[in-house]
Amino acid sequence: RFTVADVPGLIPGASEGKGLGLEFLRHVERCKILVHVLDCGTLETDRDPLRDFDVIEAELAKYQAEIPLAERPRIIALNKIDLPDGRAMADMVKATLEKRGYKVFSLSAATREGIQELLNAMAESISMLRREEVTAERTRIVLTPPAIDDAGFEVSANKDGSFTVTGKKIERWVAQTDFSNKEAIGYLADRLARAGVEKQLFKLGAREGSEVRIGSGDDAVVFDWEPTIEAGAELLAGPRGEDLRIPWERDR
Repeated sequence: RFTVADVPGLIPGASEGKGLGLEFLRHVERCKILVHVLDCGTLETDRDPLRDFDVIEAELAKYQAEIPLAERPRIIALNKIDLPDGRAMADMVKATLEKRGYKVFSLSAATREGIQELLNAMAESISMLRREEVTAERTRIVLTPPAIDDAGFEVSANKDGSFTVTGKKIERWVAQTDFSNKEAIGYLADRLARAGVEKQLFKLGAREGSEVRIGSGDDAVVFDWEPTIEAGAELLAGPRGEDLRIPWERDR
């Protein structure tokens, strides 16, 4: 048995918080395999299955997950072959997608043609992943905790009492954040806390209201630090998305 999550298609910019992109991507992050259902019967002249697929793949690649979404197994379902134009379109794009290394199935959700073949392929992929997980659990792995210098970021105290955070991963998260979207800002604050940025700030003497810069130069993001309970200070709670830890502004 396995559970299937039906996630709406992603629009360009979803990985940066546009639309409900981040919410959808969090659901995708919990999935072991990804099944792309492509519309081969669309009447929209500016769309085709390959372009739709490439748009979604680009957003999956940009989203930073513990296990990158771009590395997860994929199956492609070419839907609406019950329509004459739909079957012709599916036949045109199937070879191209198979050359990219994907398992591709033509089907019709309306007539159920090809549905069983797709379900069999999904079940086979899930079973294979589960067997690999069992094998991994049986293998004794020795983990060496990384040194503090391997955290992936650096926090430094400046002479003027402010603090600077640098690091490719942290700065990439900031670059991906749409600062006009409150949900995206709150999600960034959660990420920074989980990554340990707040703990390092606290160790270096940062206090409530301290100026913190992420990045350097004109692209740096500046905010007044409001520590969470994990950093040893009182948690300041606010509505989700309106995260009180990042009253941000661009450095000028």
